[in-house]
Parts: sequence; structure tokens; C-alpha cells
Amino acid sequence: MSEPTTHSNESNALLTGVIAVVGCDGTGKSTLSADLLTNLRDRGPAERRYLGLVSGETGDKIKNLPLIGVGLERYLAAKATRAQDMKKKLPGTGTAIIMHLLSLWRAAHLRRVMRLSRKGVKVIADRYPQAEIPGFHYDGPGITASHTDNWLLRKLASREQTLYQWMAKQKPALVIRLNLDAEIAHARKPDHDIAELRDKSLVMPRLDFNGAHIHDIDASKPYPEVLASAMQAISQSIH
Repeated sequence: MSEPTTHSNESNALLTGVIAVVGCDGTGKSTLSADLLTNLRDRGPAERRYLGLVSGETGDKIKNLPLIGVGLERYLAAKATRAQDMKKKLPGTGTAIIMHLLSLWRAAHLRRVMRLSRKGVKVIADRYPQAEIPGFHYDGPGITASHTDNWLLRKLASREQTLYQWMAKQKPALVIRLNLDAEIAHARKPDHDIAELRDKSLVMPRLDFNGAHIHDIDASKPYPEVLASAMQAISQSIH
């Protein structure tokens, strides 16, 4: 998988009809994305695309590969989990290569979203890449190597930053950001680490997604209110 070429007409593009749904785990991104898609399809062509990494729908697709699927998914998921915590020591060269391949995988999916947008298809993007804060936890660059003499790690880190800067410039028409207290998120997702949820709940409100229009929603409200707020924002922003 090669890195995207940054043609001039793609260097800072507004993706017409693309709605990104972002937020901490437990905010209800997947449920909201599915319901928004159902509503949008009543108005015309619409698709949903997952822009996360191996830990979500991508992992399910890998598992279905003949013979190697389950083992490959476990291996990549372990590497992605290792990459989540930017406070840990620098990754080894092999891990860094896997991390960069995962980012290229994400870029390939974003290119598909861009093609759908150009065709006039409305797209619900579950998660969205950003270049402001590093860390796969926040859908940012997974590799940092500012304190290493390993030339390959430095090169991969540089390519990773360039890749995410390019992805961040492909700006969605609307970002629906679901905000939720970490304790409530943990009650909904008890299998998730509470420290990780606290970290995400603090970081997500700081992201501005390259100046995209952001509609913030309190995800602790009853779900019908959350859905109604999201649909109202789409009606006002997407034509």
C-alpha cells in the first residue's frame, strides 16, 4: 500500500456530504452512525465508513480471511494496542512498520470516502484521522521518534506525520462530537480501562479537526435527544 499523493486539488479539501462521528469509547458512536445512515438513506445515496484501525470493523474483516485471518487479526490488534500508549518506550522497528501499515490502511479507507464524496454520496464516517495530537487512541499519528538514533524509526515517524497531516486536510463537512464523562463511559464499557477512558474524554474536546464545523452533543442525554440533535445539525449543515 503506497502513501497518498498530495495533488494540489486535494491539499486542503472540504469533503462535501461527509459527516464524521467522533468521541470517547462508550459515547454511542456506532449506534448513532447506524441510525444517521438509516435517516440519510431516506433522502438519497448514503454510506457508512469506519475510519478506525484493527480494533473495530477492520479487524472483523481480517478475521474472515481464509486460513490466516484469525491469527493475523490477533497479531495486528496486539501491535495496535501497543501503539495506543504514547507514554511507553519507542516501538521496535518491526512494530513501527506494522503501525505505519495500519496508518496506510486508514488512508486507503479515507480515499474511498473522498471518492464517494465526489460522486455526491453522503458518508457517515465513524471516527476520523487528525494530526494535532499523536496517538492511535485519538486517531492521530502512531509513531514518534524524536529521541532515537534509529534512522528508520525517524524516517517512519516523519512519513507518519506527513501522512496524518494530509489526512487531516481532507476536512469533513461536519463533525458530530459526542462528549461523555469517563465514569459514565466506563459504566457502559466496563471492559475498557478507566484511565484510558479518562484520557480520551479529556483529549477529544481539544481537537478541532483542521477547523471543521463541529457540533458538540452531550452523550449522557437520552438517546432520542442525541439522535435528534445530530439530525438537526446535519439538516443545517449538509445540503
